[in-house]
Amino acid sequence: MDLQLKNKTALVTGSTAGIGLAIASSLAAEGAAVIVNGRTEVRTNAAVSWIKQRHPGAVVRAVAADLGTANGVARLADVAGEVDILINNLGIFEPIAFENATDETWLKFFEVNVLSGVRLSRRFLPAMLKQNWGRIIFISSESALQIPAEMIHYGMTKAAQVALARGLAELTVGTAVTVNSVLAGPTRSEGVETFLADLAKAGKTDGGRDRKGIF
Repeated sequence: MDLQLKNKTALVTGSTAGIGLAIASSLAAEGAAVIVNGRTEVRTNAAVSWIKQRHPGAVVRAVAADLGTANGVARLADVAGEVDILINNLGIFEPIAFENATDETWLKFFEVNVLSGVRLSRRFLPAMLKQNWGRIIFISSESALQIPAEMIHYGMTKAAQVALARGLAELTVGTAVTVNSVLAGPTRSEGVETFLADLAKAGKTDGGRDRKGIF
């Protein structure tokens, strides 16, 4: 299948493993120039090598930046230049009882999971509208609708991503720019493997409604 992505530049946040790495690899296979992002050069460079091994000739580069901060987003945006496709995949999760989740916890999750996408979309959307082509996708979760009792703070951020994508889509009416959210289901990524292993150590299972939508 030719998705006609040649000569397009795609930025995938949080793409050194799991869903993000799979998306970056798929975009590279379609001929897009891909920017891989993670917090460390070791991880981002390893991801670039992994993709190039599977897709010889792919145009892939790494930009290490912590997108949980405004400075990190600004650095990534400056290095990336103009982007045609923005995949807001970055996300963190951690089971914390509601009564134990502090203000700092809520703020951290909001800044990483939501504000990173806000800041990057604010940076790249104007150019997409000007050139009359672009794609912004938020990798949300079904936890946006079925909020996990042990991760209400996480579910809140996923619901916010859906609202953000819907609002931004209103700004693209009449153009060839689209904004969407994807509500992913259970995905056994690297982070979830660790999460499930910890549950097993605690004598819990990985089944049931409250395990859904985590990635």
